[in-house]
Amino acid sequence: MHGSHATGSPYAPHTEADRTAMLEAIGSESVEALFDIPADIRFDGRFDIDARTERETRRLVRSILGRNDDLTELLGRGHYGYYVPSLVDHLADRSEFLTSYTQYQPEISQGFLQALFEYQSLLVELTGLEVANCSMYDAATALGEAATLADRVRDTTGHRVLVPDLLREERRSTLENYVAGTDLDVEAYPVDDGNVDLAGLEDAVDEDVVLLYAENPTVRGTIEEHLDAVGELADANDALFVLGSDPIALSLLERPADVGADVVVGDASVLGLPTSYGMGLGLFATREEYLRQVPGRLVGVSEDATDRRAYTLTLQTREQHIRRERATSNICTNQAWVALRTAIHAAALGPSGMVDLATRDVTRARELAARLDEIVGVKAPVHDRHHIREFVAHVDQPARAVAADLERLGFAVHVVGDHEIQVCVAGVPDERLDRFVEAVAEVAR
Repeated sequence: MHGSHATGSPYAPHTEADRTAMLEAIGSESVEALFDIPADIRFDGRFDIDARTERETRRLVRSILGRNDDLTELLGRGHYGYYVPSLVDHLADRSEFLTSYTQYQPEISQGFLQALFEYQSLLVELTGLEVANCSMYDAATALGEAATLADRVRDTTGHRVLVPDLLREERRSTLENYVAGTDLDVEAYPVDDGNVDLAGLEDAVDEDVVLLYAENPTVRGTIEEHLDAVGELADANDALFVLGSDPIALSLLERPADVGADVVVGDASVLGLPTSYGMGLGLFATREEYLRQVPGRLVGVSEDATDRRAYTLTLQTREQHIRRERATSNICTNQAWVALRTAIHAAALGPSGMVDLATRDVTRARELAARLDEIVGVKAPVHDRHHIREFVAHVDQPARAVAADLERLGFAVHVVGDHEIQVCVAGVPDERLDRFVEAVAEVAR
């Protein structure tokens, strides 16, 4: 505390004597001399922001936000805008949740720890795997962590990581960053009509494959039909089978454990968060045999001195907790508050509610595709598959022009090809889908 006052900063708690000794050791005359900041961008102690009342500030911010386009977003490809019940906000915004950092002191964190344990239990039930962590940054970094886990536990001397060639560029880029410090190489295998091309995958897989990744649903919204065969190929070549999915899809689709998945990754924030434009909540579940290889940390159940059930953080395998050479990950924090929101949203829906939501995603996507397919100049869906949430449609007109015209009419869609747009129904009210169909009919001809 004395040092903080000596320097005027709570972040540099050094006395004048400390600073003088350090400067002498490095041969510098002053702290200022350590920084080469041009005079014209140095902070001079003034912000040059006019003082405003709260009412004036709110009016200014409202006017700035009002310049945003008010679009109905039919966007997906990994980020979804489901309706989040107000219950989630009311509970998650309690001060003991908002002000909480990592739950290092179980004596005062039992409520939060129990909620996180419920989050883990939800993922265990949905995936059929025995262990889920709490938690990862997003789906892309979870996939990267799965690759480094495979590198640690592999029985083969191989170095190849196989991913579908439709994998989102951003997700593949993150994966490649994660494996840059290893001898692993990321390679793509072909897809056929939106799903795994089994013949092409069989040609690509050999004993050098360490990890085989597939998604269900795929980035184009198709439901993968060959997961059993993919799992068998991975097992036959001693490769880790990693499956990408999310809690809503998993409430309806077959359990990853039943098709041989060793690890499940994905974005859990489809529950608990509205569309977040990049922010997510990475889920990571795996088999019990890899328990001590799980990145991040886990919430476990024990008993206190009076034999009552007690929750606590356990197996914290990140660098800041154990020696670097023993760490499984350098993840610096977790998404505890977002995981809390996911757990609350899931509990509010309940098992039947989650199944109903996923079922509506299937039927609404199918019905919207059928309506678009009736429009001259549109074919939907492009892939002759079952879909959930989203699908790709072919448009005779250039896709970018169609998307621009739709944006002018108040709708946003993804452009995924010269003549392909992708449409997502998640979180979009039925009456807006009706207007969307009318808009497509207007611009597609």
